[in-house]
Amino acid sequence: MTDLIRSAGLSCYPDVARSVGLDPSQMMRKVRLPLACLDQPDIPIAVTGLRRLLELSAKASGAEDFGLRLAERGGLTNFGAVGLIVREQATVGEAIEAFSRFIHIHHDGMRLDVTRDERTVTITLHLRGRRPRAPRQSIDMALGSVHRIIQSLFGSDWRPLEVHLHYPQPLDRKRYRDFFGCRVIFNADDDAILLSAHEMERRIPSAHPLIANYLRKRIEAIESRPASWEAKVDEVVRTLLASGDCTVERVAEHLACTRRTIHRRLAASGTSFSAILDAQRADLMVQLIEDPARPLADIAVQLGFSAQSAMARWFRGRFGCTITEWRKGVRPRSAPPSAGAA
Repeated sequence: MTDLIRSAGLSCYPDVARSVGLDPSQMMRKVRLPLACLDQPDIPIAVTGLRRLLELSAKASGAEDFGLRLAERGGLTNFGAVGLIVREQATVGEAIEAFSRFIHIHHDGMRLDVTRDERTVTITLHLRGRRPRAPRQSIDMALGSVHRIIQSLFGSDWRPLEVHLHYPQPLDRKRYRDFFGCRVIFNADDDAILLSAHEMERRIPSAHPLIANYLRKRIEAIESRPASWEAKVDEVVRTLLASGDCTVERVAEHLACTRRTIHRRLAASGTSFSAILDAQRADLMVQLIEDPARPLADIAVQLGFSAQSAMARWFRGRFGCTITEWRKGVRPRSAPPSAGAA
């Protein structure tokens, strides 16, 4: 199953890549990640593509701390709605619990386990993948980002008790100590951050309980990320249609696979790319045509039709009436099934 992450995770990539002598566009083309995701933070992309990009960037630049450099530039804003709800919690402990509960909305292959004894709180990172462990740069970026978020809640002077990393000691161990500000143990059993238990009760001065409650309700409404292959394709199609650039090739880029893989897996699920595109087109079109001032030619372009006339034929076949009739309130009792993509 392809895990997805919001493209906001790459928002700092161009600056970091250039800082170590890389061409960010060239590197993204090498791993077949869509360049458009740099400007659209909520587009889902495949975690496998991101991992390949980080590992290739570290190797090509010689910067073994490439993942840490990305984490250093990031912050709560990179996590979208998840970052907002974390920021508005009353205490650091509640913020960490909220972060661990909702992180899958940002990255559906990431999990944070929070355990506590009398003295210590341990935040253990788990990144799902085909290998027993995720690649090193992905671990650095993810755990480094968790550290930066906790630090933003406490202030820049805060330091964890220890940081554990499962992989062998790097060439520049001091870089890791400087980043985390504490003892870093390599070849550990887990990838984790340890902090003092009494720190969990610290109040967050900027928190707004009413806003936190509102955000929690909103985020709970979108908490369930798609699990099946069909649902993931559906999510990407919906996002790309809204941006006006949706083809099976583009969807394949976001899922880090080929168009043949998409067709094969959807066929195994009893559906097709055309059927998913058709359904999402229908949902978006009924929203777009509610605005009579929006030119139909522009809608046709956004929804990927070859011409306005092709869209008109598709609409009649799908809904059993013309667009003009629909705008006047005509709603046929039973519309025929999808006429297929144009």
